[in-house]
Amino acid sequence: MLSFTGGIKVLVALEACDMRKGYEGLTALVESGLSEKLRSGILFVFGNKRRTRLKILYYDGSGVWLMSKRLEKGTDVTQVI
Repeated sequence: MLSFTGGIKVLVALEACDMRKGYEGLTALVESGLSEKLRSGILFVFGNKRRTRLKILYYDGSGVWLMSKRLEKGTDVTQVI
């Protein structure tokens, strides 16, 4: 089960991301583009250009979670975050 504490840090990428990227590609964005460590316990959120898809990368201490969500038509990502 995935659970978060109230004090978790969330970083949202402002630039659009290629949603074809998987674990390795998003990890590279985190470590080179954002200059952060994946294992820092931060929730990293990426969105596509049209803001209809989200990908979240999170290290929970035992492994990496890669979560994705497709937003339904007419939904704006800024309302979700």
